[in-house]
Amino acid sequence: MKDRKPIIELDGRTGEGGGQLVRIASALAAVASQPIRITHVRGNREGSRGGGLKSQHVTAIDYLAKATAADVSGLSIGSQTLEFRPQLRPSQLAERHIKIAAESPAASTMLIFQAVFPYLLFAGNDKGEPVTLEISGGTNVSWSLSFEYLDQVLLPALHEAFGIAVERKLLARGWSLGRQQQRGKVEFKFKPLRPGETLRPKDNANNNKDGAAAAAVYRPGNGALPVVEDVEGIDISMIVPFGMRDSMMEALVEDLEQLFPNVEVDFKINEDSGDNSRIYVLLVAKAGTVRWGRDVLTSMPKKAKGKGGMQTASSLSATISRRLCKDLYEEVSSGGVVDEFLQDQLIIFQALADGRTSFPRGETKESLEHAVAKLTIRDDLRKDRTDKPFGEGSDHTTTARWVVSQLLPGAEWYNGGLLCQGVGMYMPKK
Repeated sequence: MKDRKPIIELDGRTGEGGGQLVRIASALAAVASQPIRITHVRGNREGSRGGGLKSQHVTAIDYLAKATAADVSGLSIGSQTLEFRPQLRPSQLAERHIKIAAESPAASTMLIFQAVFPYLLFAGNDKGEPVTLEISGGTNVSWSLSFEYLDQVLLPALHEAFGIAVERKLLARGWSLGRQQQRGKVEFKFKPLRPGETLRPKDNANNNKDGAAAAAVYRPGNGALPVVEDVEGIDISMIVPFGMRDSMMEALVEDLEQLFPNVEVDFKINEDSGDNSRIYVLLVAKAGTVRWGRDVLTSMPKKAKGKGGMQTASSLSATISRRLCKDLYEEVSSGGVVDEFLQDQLIIFQALADGRTSFPRGETKESLEHAVAKLTIRDDLRKDRTDKPFGEGSDHTTTARWVVSQLLPGAEWYNGGLLCQGVGMYMPKK
């Protein structure tokens, strides 16, 4: 079958220049049936992180290629050039029970989920049948979001902002760290959008006195942008070696009390990781419907010593806790409604959505309040140029905006990436 659309070429060294560019481009190519070619794949990665496709990219794109009957070349680990030409729309997918197994137990199940979920979200049928998705690989992997972050931050945000409801279950935990890599498994269940149905932001925007509809801004209710004093509770997920559990709990409680006085702290998960090379801690601050997450995945140094002034489990716990709690406090204090890692993960959904959304962070509270207040359809908004990474936020965020703009040029961005008018993507009815 000949391509109905001209191929879009992306330089994988653009902006952040890592795997995120590959995941977003492949996901949107599958949703929009848009052929793409990515050169210099992960071209900004050097050293131990390498360049080229990694196992999780190959696994995810291999599934998308089969589901869309795509012509694909360069789909191998380490490949520097990928060409992906999908032929079938998401609504043509008949399969409702999907299993994806990464070749390597260190391949991130969460990054595979990120790459295939947008496609599956638009793969609904007229019967409204749900999709179950099982992915095996790593659940706690370096340079990747964890199952805990996805469960406690990303998926709640998608539900709150867009009404996307995803049931999820951790069937087995898998680590990229440790003497022996351990394969994990996760399961998801959700109802995809039916043909003709668009992804609509929840209407949480105020109307101004002239009746102009404001952009849907994710925040606690319809009030002002949150501050540290709005934090109602902090959830802790702690999966550390048995010998660190007591000292880590004590350090986290003490440090959080100093930064967030009188805020309730709840140990949501407290597990023995079973290996000194497996230390994972996630903190989630909550204010209304807003959640900010900060986590760490690390190992106990091989030369961690006992007595005599050498490093102990207690001192390592104190070091990890101090840094993690400080990072969470600074994130909440930034004046935004999403954390650094959540912001870039929402961009693909903003661009696909049928409506206007804003997920700001990284500015002073005063400037954000002023900027968000102006996001109405009657204001003179400044349309952003999209020929290179743009807007506020991290390198991942600015690069994500650029990628979606290349694949979905109908998505419009304004005021330095603060506002997105999505394309209202839908699958045609038969």
